[in-house]
Amino acid sequence: MTHDVPLPPRTGLPTSDERLRAALRYAQGGAEQPGAPFGPPGRAMITGLAALALHRFAAAPSLLDLDRIDVLVPELGEPLGPGTRVPLPSGCAYTSAHLVRTRIVPEPEEITGLPVAPVPRALADAVAQSADAEEVRGLLTEAVRGGHCEPQPVVRELTRARLLGLPHVADAVESLLAEGRALTEGLLYGMVFGQGLPDPCWNVELRVPGGPHLGAVDAYWPDQAVAVEIDARSPRAGAEAAWDACTHKRESLEQFGVTVLHVTPEKLREAPAQQAAVVRTALMAAAEQPPAEYVAVLPR
Repeated sequence: MTHDVPLPPRTGLPTSDERLRAALRYAQGGAEQPGAPFGPPGRAMITGLAALALHRFAAAPSLLDLDRIDVLVPELGEPLGPGTRVPLPSGCAYTSAHLVRTRIVPEPEEITGLPVAPVPRALADAVAQSADAEEVRGLLTEAVRGGHCEPQPVVRELTRARLLGLPHVADAVESLLAEGRALTEGLLYGMVFGQGLPDPCWNVELRVPGGPHLGAVDAYWPDQAVAVEIDARSPRAGAEAAWDACTHKRESLEQFGVTVLHVTPEKLREAPAQQAAVVRTALMAAAEQPPAEYVAVLPR
């Protein structure tokens, strides 16, 4: 639902801040009261490309280049605006506000005094309006590469919006996950070397000599039979099967005496020393455990 929203009388073009505030006033039913405070948090917030511009995405157009402002509003509850273009005296400018209705209202972030949707939700709303594969790929890749968020919350929002069935979105998500994987592996390397852990075998396959394949791990200390695996599962189609496969792999490795530790991208980023302490404890405990059965270590 897109409506033209009146801006305060002025000479010249409206600033981006004036456009954003006018769109929010309209969404909250107060376009005619530019001096009134915004409603309670969560009632309406900037989303889509405008929100990404506020989050300083280089791949998002500038606020002045946008022909409309997306505003996220609750789907249920009282009306959130007049729903019509309100005429003002001659010389007044208009901005275009597009209301995006939702049953699940995220907690907004405050940027320049305005309520703004968090990056994962803003991305989903921007992607929903774009059929440009390069634009979608650029936005999703920058989300991870630029350190704005982890891949999992983005995929969760795209799944909720039923966008993963679109080929150009599915392709972009594969790039997003690959980007996130590479960055997380870098965090794991940094944790091991930065915290003084012994050098493991990196990215290897474990299997029974002459027998079945046991699974791939991201780091493995063969003398202590301790493995570390990055847990970067996301809520995509087939996630339940992926969870079952992960559980089966862990159980198979543990049957051969291998201790399997899972680390998440968030924990590697926020608490590397704590994660290193967990690994160090497992390495030290291995000396008190019965010897593990021999498993072959092969490059992945």
